[in-house]
Amino acid sequence: MTPIFARFCPQCGTPLDEKTHACTACDIQVDGRFYNPDSVQPHKMAIEETDEAREATSNLFASLTAQRSRRTLFKGAIAAASGAAVVGAAALYAPGFTHANPLQASAQANVQAKQAQVLKAQSANKFRSAGNAEDSIVSILTVARTAEQLAVTFYSNGIANADKLGITGDDLAYLKAALVEEQIHQLFFTANGGQSLATTFSFPKGPSTFTDLTTFISTQQQLEGVFDSAFLAAIMEFAQLGRPDLAQIAGQVACIEAEHRALGRSIGKLSPADNWAFTPVMVTSVGAAPTLVTQAGYLSPTTGNSYTYQ
Repeated sequence: MTPIFARFCPQCGTPLDEKTHACTACDIQVDGRFYNPDSVQPHKMAIEETDEAREATSNLFASLTAQRSRRTLFKGAIAAASGAAVVGAAALYAPGFTHANPLQASAQANVQAKQAQVLKAQSANKFRSAGNAEDSIVSILTVARTAEQLAVTFYSNGIANADKLGITGDDLAYLKAALVEEQIHQLFFTANGGQSLATTFSFPKGPSTFTDLTTFISTQQQLEGVFDSAFLAAIMEFAQLGRPDLAQIAGQVACIEAEHRALGRSIGKLSPADNWAFTPVMVTSVGAAPTLVTQAGYLSPTTGNSYTYQ
């Protein structure tokens, strides 16, 4: 029996050593891979290092050594965004753009344009036959589109004030990549029927959001956390409405929003950069997200604290 312990507390991110059975910060019990909210005796925390476990660990380390360059992703995302205005949803189906040469990119764009037309036609047919479900689907897409407009507004103002925030080099490239990704998401939700609830936003800390790095990152963490939670709710709702295709899209978007959150923690020098094992679900429905965002101070523009989506 070879004990395997988590390196960080999966609930709060506190570093753990090999002999730690409970997190000193949040008092949860820790076994080899996950936390156990119930009291667990130390001898039960050890897990057997089976062949399956060794293979899984080996595969994990192999995947970590083959990570893509985020800067390369930014270059590919710009190309995808330029085509997204034409092909709409197709931009989300472009995994090959990151490393594709011009001929491959052109061929992929043609295929994606056709896929977009098929998807849009399927969506329209399903919307027409869904009755009341159509209103629910459009409502989700509308909240999603508005959320993406808020995200684009946030990142574009952060980039415009990068000098004041002290964000340069790779970190600035990461923000630019996030901005492009949020805009691609916005184009998708727009192309599939989402409306705009608001185009002018405010931020809880006002102008200091874009002059103080700590404030900028804390705002980014709050926004991306809410976005993650809303898209998790969207997965559930789309599935219940008989739209597994849109449920999968919501999952794809949620994964990217989670990447943005980890990038923000990295830019803000927060450790560890990825400190959640399970993303919190703060809203039980997508329709509850606007109220949460309003209460947090993002939908109350006033003089000196008014930022318009562009």
